[in-house]
Amino acid sequence: MDTDTDVFLRRLAHELRPRADESVEVMLRRMRGELPELWQCEDIAALAERETAGHVATFLDVLEHGPDATAAATAAAGPDGTAHGTEDGTAGRVPSEALEVGRRFARRGVPVTKLLRAFRLGHLSLLELIQAEAGRLTSDPELVNEATLRLLETAFAYVDRGSEEVVAAYQEERDRRLQRRLMLTNEANRRIGTTLDTARTAEELAEVGTDEFADLVVVDLLETVLRGNGTCRPADTPLLRRIARRSVLDDSAGPASAAGHTHTYPEGTDPARVLATGRPLLGHADSPDGHAGAAASGNGAHAPADPGLHSMLLVPLQARGCPLGLARFYRRRTAVPFDEDDLMLAQEIASTAAVYIDNARRYSQERLTALTLQRSLLPRRAVDHSAVETASRYLPSGSRSGVGGDWYDVVPLSGARVALVVGDVVGRGLHASATMGRLRTAVRAFADIDLMPDELLTHLDDVIIRLQREEELDGVETATCLYAIYDPVSRTCSLASAGHVPPAVVTPAAADGGSPAHRSVHFPDVPIGPPLGLGGLPFETCQLELPEGSLLALHTDGLIESRTRDVDAARDLLGAVLARAPESLEETCDRLLSALLPSRPSDDVALLVARTRALDPCHVSTLDLPCDPAAVAGARVHASERLAGWGLEEAAFATELMVSELVTNAVRYGRSPIQLRMILQDTLTLEVSDGSSTAPHLRRARNTDEGGRGLFLIAQLAERWGTRHTREGKVIWAEQCLPGTRDAGRGARGARGVGGLRGGRGAEG
Repeated sequence: MDTDTDVFLRRLAHELRPRADESVEVMLRRMRGELPELWQCEDIAALAERETAGHVATFLDVLEHGPDATAAATAAAGPDGTAHGTEDGTAGRVPSEALEVGRRFARRGVPVTKLLRAFRLGHLSLLELIQAEAGRLTSDPELVNEATLRLLETAFAYVDRGSEEVVAAYQEERDRRLQRRLMLTNEANRRIGTTLDTARTAEELAEVGTDEFADLVVVDLLETVLRGNGTCRPADTPLLRRIARRSVLDDSAGPASAAGHTHTYPEGTDPARVLATGRPLLGHADSPDGHAGAAASGNGAHAPADPGLHSMLLVPLQARGCPLGLARFYRRRTAVPFDEDDLMLAQEIASTAAVYIDNARRYSQERLTALTLQRSLLPRRAVDHSAVETASRYLPSGSRSGVGGDWYDVVPLSGARVALVVGDVVGRGLHASATMGRLRTAVRAFADIDLMPDELLTHLDDVIIRLQREEELDGVETATCLYAIYDPVSRTCSLASAGHVPPAVVTPAAADGGSPAHRSVHFPDVPIGPPLGLGGLPFETCQLELPEGSLLALHTDGLIESRTRDVDAARDLLGAVLARAPESLEETCDRLLSALLPSRPSDDVALLVARTRALDPCHVSTLDLPCDPAAVAGARVHASERLAGWGLEEAAFATELMVSELVTNAVRYGRSPIQLRMILQDTLTLEVSDGSSTAPHLRRARNTDEGGRGLFLIAQLAERWGTRHTREGKVIWAEQCLPGTRDAGRGARGARGVGGLRGGRGAEG
C-alpha cells in the first residue's frame, strides 16, 4: 500500500504541476479575502505572489520525487547560507521569498501572528486543492484515505519547519531594526541639544539624520518662530527660513535653497499639508523642490530636483503642541526606500530635536527680554559729575543659566558728593533682572535722603525681606551690594559692603616723574557684612582718604571668579592691569575685560571705574556760627563777601536771602554746633548744619502767621534743596544755578520744581 500511495502522490503532483499558476491564484484570492490588510503594501503583495508559487513548487517536488529528492534538497544551502529541511527528509526547503516576506512584515511592524496565519492559510488552501484533485483521480476510498494521511503528515512537517524559519527571519529583522532604531535614537539624544542655539540644534538634527539613515536632510523653521512672534498655527502659506542642510552626496543634490534664505511652500503641496495638519508623510521624491516654489527672499525658483532622489520623508517639527517647522529626509545613494518604520524613527528624532529647538527659542526669547530689561535699568551713559570721572561695562553671561541681576550706578548727592554703587542679585532670568531694577530704584530713593552707607544697606535689607514675604518665595532671595560715597571736599570715601567683594583702589603715581608702574594698588580691608535678605545682622561703614586722581574699581564677582583660575590669581591680575592703567577710563575697562575675561564669561559682570577729583579749597568756604540770632547778620555778610570773591555778585540777593532763612532756622530750632558752608562747582551749594536731628518740612503759612515762609522761599529760589542726617545732627542744603546758566536752570527748575519741593522733610518752626 505504501508503494501504491507513493505512486498516487507522484501522479497527483504530475497532474497539478501544469495548473500550478491556477492553484497559486486560488490561494492568493483566498488570502486576500481573509487578510486584506496585508496586501495594502505593494512590495509585500508582489513578493507574496512569488512566495506562494515557490511554496506550491516545493510541495509538489516533495510529492513527486519523494524523500530522496527532499533529502538532497535538504543538503542544499539557502540564500542565507543555511540548509533547509528536516532530518526525516519529509519537509522541503522553504523558498527564500518566504523568509524575505517575514523580514518585510517585521519592517512594517505587522504582528507575527498575522504572518503565521497567512502562512497556514495558504498551505491549507493548497491541501484542499490537492485533496480535491485526489478525489477526481481515484474512487478507491482506502487509497484516498492513505494519501490524505500522507499529505497531512508532509504538510504539517513542512509548515512547522517553514514557520520556524520564517519566524526566525522575522525576529532577526525585528531585533536588528529595533537595535538600529535604539542606537539612532540614543545618538539623537546624545548629539542633539548640546547648546541653547536654535540654528546649531537644527544643524545637529541634520547631522544625525545623515548618519546612516538619510542621504540628505533639510530643516526649515517658521519665520514667526525665529522672530519670536510665538508658535501659533501657521498661515495658509507660511514663510519659512532654511536653517540647516546636510548631504552625504554632492552639493548639487537635493533642495538647493541655501541656509538662511526664506521661502514658502505653495498651498496644496505635500510640505504645506504636513505643516498644516501636523501629520508626517512617506512618499516618493520625484520632485522634492517642486514643492518649495519660489524663494520669498527673491532668489527665484529652486534648482531642478535631483533625479536620483527616490524616497522622501516629510516630518513636522512640533513641540508642546505648537508647529515650529519641517524636516525633510531624502535617499538617493541608499537603494532601499524609506518605509513605515523609518518614518516612525524620523518622527522620534524630529520630536527630540523639536523640543530642544523650542527650548533654545524660549531661552533666546527670555534671555533677550531679560537682557533688554537689564540694560534699560542700567545707566545708559557715563555720569558727568564734578567729583568723579567714570566709565562702566556690563557683560551678560555666556552660559545657559541666563542673564543675572548685576548692576552698577552713579548717584549725585548733595554737597558735591557722589555715590558709587555695584550689586549682584542671586539668581537668573527675568525675575533677577526685575529684582535688580527694584533694588536700584530703592538705592536711589535712600540715597536721595542722604543715608550713610551702613544705614542704606540696612534699609535695602528690609526691602528684600519684604519682597520675600510679599511674593511668598520658596527660597531665600539674596543680593550683594557695595555702596560708597565720595566727598571731593574732604577727599574721603565712605563705603559699606553687604556680602560684596571690596573695590580695588589705585593711588596716583608720585609727582616727581613716577611712571604708571609705580602706582600703588591695594584692596582695602572693608568689613564685609552678610548678603542682603538675611536680616537682623549689622553693616559697618569704613572711611578711606584718597589722593586726587585715585582710581576706584568696583565690580561684581563674575570679573574675578573662574573655574580655571584661582580668585587670588585673578585679583593679582586685576591689580597688575590697574597699576598700568592708561589715562582713558574707557580703555582701562577694555583692558580689564580683555585680561580677566578672554572668553565669554560664565557669570554676568558689572564693572565701574571712577577717577576721583578734589574740589579746589578756594571754592569752599566755611563759617562757624554761635547759636545766637545775631549770627544771622554775620552769615549774610560772609556770604556776600564770598560771592564777591568768586565774581558772583549777581547771585547776592537770592543767596543772602537763603542764608538768612537757613541760619535763622538753625539758630531758632537747632542747637550747636552750627556751621555755614558754601561750595562752588557747576552750581552754588549752601549748607547749614547743626546738632539737632529734627528736620524741617515745607508748610503753607496762613495770612495771619508771622513765620513759616522760610522754606517756601528757599524752595522757590533754589534749584534743589533737602535735608541729610549725619552722626552729629543734620544738614539743610540748597543748590542754585550760577548766573551764567540761570535761564537754563530756571527752565530746569520749572520742570523739576515738584522734585525740589519733595526734597524738604521734617518740621519747620
